[in-house]
Formats: sequence, C-alpha cells, structure tokens
Amino acid sequence: MDEQDGQARDGEQGGRPIDAPLIEFIRAQLRRMRVAAGLNQDQFGKRINFSGSLVSAVETGIRPLDARYLALADRELDTGGLFVELLRVATRDGQWFRSWRGAERNARILRTFEPNLVPGLLQTEAYARTVIAAGSRLTEQEIERRVAVRMERQTILTQEMPVQLFAVLDATVLGRLIGTPAIMREQFDRLMAMAELPNVDVLVVPSGIGMYAGLAGPFVLAALEGNGWLGYLDNLLRGQIVTLPDEIDSLQEAWECVRSEALPRPHSLDLLKEAAKTWT
Repeated sequence: MDEQDGQARDGEQGGRPIDAPLIEFIRAQLRRMRVAAGLNQDQFGKRINFSGSLVSAVETGIRPLDARYLALADRELDTGGLFVELLRVATRDGQWFRSWRGAERNARILRTFEPNLVPGLLQTEAYARTVIAAGSRLTEQEIERRVAVRMERQTILTQEMPVQLFAVLDATVLGRLIGTPAIMREQFDRLMAMAELPNVDVLVVPSGIGMYAGLAGPFVLAALEGNGWLGYLDNLLRGQIVTLPDEIDSLQEAWECVRSEALPRPHSLDLLKEAAKTWT
C-alpha cells in the first residue's frame, strides 16, 4: 500500500510537496476553461455535483486530481476528454503519487487498513527495504531511494502538530515472515513504540474472525482540514485516489466494519507483545 513513496523527493520544496509541471498545467487549465465558460466555482460545482469549496480545493492543489472529477469536467466543458487524457499521461510519468503524498502530509486524520503488511508509515527501514525489493527489478540505488522516501513520510507522525493515525491490521500480518526473524522483531518493537504515542492507534483484527469487508484489500482514508475526506486504493500497477462522495461513503463503511472487528487498543497491544515473542 505504498506506491505513495514511489517517486523521488525532487517533487518537494521547502519540506512541502509541490505539483509536477503537468499536474499544475491541468489545474491551471481547469481554472481557465471554467472562467471562460462564465462559471464561478459554486456554479461549476453544481453542474458536476460537487461543492464549490471542493472545486476550489482541486484547482488550488489542496486536493489531488481525480479521474472521475476530470471526466465530469471534460463533459461539462466539452473538451473532448482532454483532462482525462492529460491525467493519464501524468500517471504514466509518475506524477500522480506526489499528489497523494501532499494529501497525506496535510491530513488531520489518517485511517488505514492493511490485511497483508505493516503499513508503510509504521515500517522500519529493514522491513521497508525487504518489501520494496521483493519481486522487483529495481536497482539497489532505486530501492534505497524509495526506502528513504518512506522513512521521510513517517515524520508526519512525530512532527510538532502530528497527524492522528488509526491503523487496523489483520492478524495475518503478525505471523508473516518478512525478511528474517530479526527484522520482524525490530518491526514489532517499532509497532509497539508507535502504538504508545497519543496520536497513533494500532488495532488488530484477531485470527478468529472469518470473512469481513477488509479482506477485499487495503485502503487509506485522509481527512483534510475543511475539505472532507479522500481515499486511496492500491494495485499492482498504480494507485487510485478516490474523491466521489458515494465512493468515500463505501470506504467509510468498510472502515467501520474493520474497526468493529478489531480488538480494543489495550488488547491489540497485548496481542502485538505476544506475537513479538514468536520472533525472538
């Protein structure tokens, strides 16, 4: 669930992500064509079933670009599919994930569910390096670069005004050997230390639970100040940013399901401690 850190840090400036040139061009053209059509942000939002504040957030870069949003903009502005095609090119060129990393950095709350691995924001360097290198044809230099980016992303948990992270893991994660037992023990020490922070909740769905909604796959929900929620899904090829209200509602329902199946915080921490003993 960590395509977010797949891009180099040259997409950042002054500690804050900045848009790559093509993404910024898309935003500028969205604003220009909306104004040329004689529509303010509220009017344009009503025509494509979004709020004016969300239109503003998209145009100013507060919210990442979304393929469904751009498809509606293409239809309303009669562009012949221009914006969707430009986003396809930006995705191909690897600019998409910088947008999500910006949302992650600016989030007030992150809710993440992982059925297979420790979430990237809680991984150790050794665990992250093993995950990134597995089954890939990346060079050693590229692997190390991606590890460094992942570690940098984690600073949002310990900065002066940290994000509130709620992470739910399936118990399968606790028993899956990633690398070596030593790597796993270090990873469990890291998990338990992070779980003690006041802004981090690590909850575990116990192994006795059968089928539940979370087994459909990992996801992240991010709450942005004054701009609602964003979702993020991952697959083998690329990540997908989710912004449409009905899709966000579906992810929120999935979140409530996985959280309801998880053990309370103290019991989850006890389970982590017990699992850590198996990797000594």
